[in-house]
Amino acid sequence: MVNAASRAGVTVSVLLAAHFAFTWFSNIRSSAQHSEYYSPEQSCFCHLTGVLDDCFCDIESIDVFNNFKIFPKMRQLIERDYFRYYKVNLKRPCPFWPDDGHCSIKDCHVEPCPESKVPVGIKAGNYNKYSEAANKMKEMEDCVQANQLGAINSTLSNQSKEAFVDWARHDDAQDHFCELDDETSPNAEYVDLLLNPERYTGYKGPSAWRVWNSIYEENCFKPRSVYRPLNPLAPGRGGEDDAGEGFYKWLEGLCLEKRVFYRLISGLHTSINIHLCAQHLNVEVFGKPKWGPNVKEFQHRFVETKGEGTRRLKNLYFLFLIELRALSKVASYFERSIVDLYTGNGQEDAVTKELLLQVLNEAKAFPMHFDEKSMFAGHKMEAKTLKEEFRLHFKNISRIMDCVGCNKCRLWGKLQTQGLGTALKILFSEKEIKNLPENSPSKGFQLTRQEVVALLNAFARLSTSIKELHNFRNLIQNKR
Repeated sequence: MVNAASRAGVTVSVLLAAHFAFTWFSNIRSSAQHSEYYSPEQSCFCHLTGVLDDCFCDIESIDVFNNFKIFPKMRQLIERDYFRYYKVNLKRPCPFWPDDGHCSIKDCHVEPCPESKVPVGIKAGNYNKYSEAANKMKEMEDCVQANQLGAINSTLSNQSKEAFVDWARHDDAQDHFCELDDETSPNAEYVDLLLNPERYTGYKGPSAWRVWNSIYEENCFKPRSVYRPLNPLAPGRGGEDDAGEGFYKWLEGLCLEKRVFYRLISGLHTSINIHLCAQHLNVEVFGKPKWGPNVKEFQHRFVETKGEGTRRLKNLYFLFLIELRALSKVASYFERSIVDLYTGNGQEDAVTKELLLQVLNEAKAFPMHFDEKSMFAGHKMEAKTLKEEFRLHFKNISRIMDCVGCNKCRLWGKLQTQGLGTALKILFSEKEIKNLPENSPSKGFQLTRQEVVALLNAFARLSTSIKELHNFRNLIQNKR
């Protein structure tokens, strides 16, 4: 009887999900019959459909998969203690131009988390990769190795010792796509991400434009003579249509890898803008701010854009596919018994890992993944050079995030950039992941806790963006 009831419950759940999906698609089809209610741009957004460029996945499949399967699980996962505390240094100086001062708007402020509130297992440092028992084993190995290095170093000059340290640091950074914060720095603080949500802060204008302009103009393999559509800093903005046509003609002429790079950055920018529109300061009630969706702001950024908004939204879906693919590839890393999302609370940790494995299993089951093997597949030396150029360009973008003047924007910019960088590291470490030992740490592929937290929270942000698109679509349709 219990098994029969369970099967019945599953059947009802499946039928409900199918009903919701059918209703959602029916609404899209029926809205097409009333396109006279919309401007051409509104109609284009409300019917954002079709197969994405450079892959074989369609938008409708992603919408249903995300909104009914992944989004609910991701929302639960990032509320777990392991994923809500992120250690970050928000005081690193901008390495590219003089600091123009931090935003003085109160909503730009980030409230650091007192050490007393951080779970003991996270603070203690046994949180990076493995269970408590495995950490003790690794500590013993490190101790033996340190003694051996000490014996060797006793015969070396100070200059040689420093060189060894630099080499070790260089080797460790070879697979990193991001400039990682030094978690031991006195300026690095824990932040409770749930208490410092990403939302509109009022940070805008030349300071914000300079950050994104530097990212696009100096790091996306683009010549100075080609201007992005709707770029507020481009000269002669009267010819935006011509600039858009010329830009996309240039983009389509690039190799796949450079096209992918641009689309990832555009997708990240798009996702951030959706978050700001979805959590906008609309009114203050009795002196308290009220945050929520701002349709006018959304239309300004994505609908009233001469068609550019649709392209940007498609890049969001493309980025979602890239990070989803990374989650499917890294599943075997987390499935090992040695990996424990350690906070010091055994019961909490077991539930968190089970939730994570559910998300990873959903990612593996998705049938239309991006094929990363199509990248860097040409002549071996040329592919290696291009891959390194790709990595260094992205690493430079992660450094630009230290130039963001708003602390809350800087926090979420750094986290989402690091999350994407971790996804890229995973995609291009397939051999190392396949060779992971089941019951011992691997020297071929590692993820720090900082990378794990960034990876899952960054993907959760993309999942939320796609869910918010569905909400904005309904809000715009209901305004007719």
